[in-house]
Amino acid sequence: MVAEVLEWLKPHPGGRWIDGTNGGGGHSEAILKATGPDGFLYGCDRDGAAIEATRKRLAPYAGRFELRQGNFSELGEWVEQGSSDGVVLDLGVSSAQLDWAERGFSFQAEGPLDMRMNPAEGRTAADLVNELGEEELAKIFWDLGDEPRGRRIARAIGLERQAHRIESTSELVRLIERVVPRTGKKHPATRVFLALRMAVNDELGSLERGLAVALSLLAQGGRMTILTFHSVEDRLVKEFGRRKARGYTVRGEVDLPEFRTEAAPELKLVTRKAIKPTEAELEGNPRARSAQLRVFEKL
Repeated sequence: MVAEVLEWLKPHPGGRWIDGTNGGGGHSEAILKATGPDGFLYGCDRDGAAIEATRKRLAPYAGRFELRQGNFSELGEWVEQGSSDGVVLDLGVSSAQLDWAERGFSFQAEGPLDMRMNPAEGRTAADLVNELGEEELAKIFWDLGDEPRGRRIARAIGLERQAHRIESTSELVRLIERVVPRTGKKHPATRVFLALRMAVNDELGSLERGLAVALSLLAQGGRMTILTFHSVEDRLVKEFGRRKARGYTVRGEVDLPEFRTEAAPELKLVTRKAIKPTEAELEGNPRARSAQLRVFEKL
């Protein structure tokens, strides 16, 4: 949805822009094209391979960008607050990561059960599958993947790992297929793999922290464009926007009236509803079918 992001981000020559999830560099390149000759881009990604791919792609724009490997929630450590005219966050896993079997993101390819966006840090999906309790696994499958058969799958994992450690994507897929027979178009492993990936990379925690950081980096009138690919992510983004538009902050982790502190509104909801991909987009990029774009503007 590069065209839609540009339409709502409204990049113009000059200014400072942020791509918090570089991936293959598509959004970064489009922003630099639209902001020439002197627009500057800050970019980051947790995946070092994505940073290198973006660096090569942006070579024609040398001197107009700075890239660093890291989580977008850490942007405030090296980008000045209130300095950005626009921020792009394209959440989830990239097509390149899905297609790289050795990364273990896809249930459709044989590979190690890894799923780390930064392969140099943190626990792998295999670590979670083999070391967490069945109740904790079931909770992850439900909370992050909306998997209604999570308890059954977690129980099967518990029995399987008594015999041997589950190390590969194909082992986990075969186990899930035994427990949950396939019906319809969606593979029974889809939600489990999504939930494990989100847990391994603390994606909701990063998003919650990253939204606050992105807001702090925006200048007045600057826009935040956020692409989500899952209902849990979209719900978090939507509620963040509504809260900042209404004018209150939350004390603690529960958004209830008794935990709210009144504050001046900080955002305007530019799009009241999420923007979906067009039919033309889906024809060329079927993986965009679950994409939802929301746009906020800093007051």
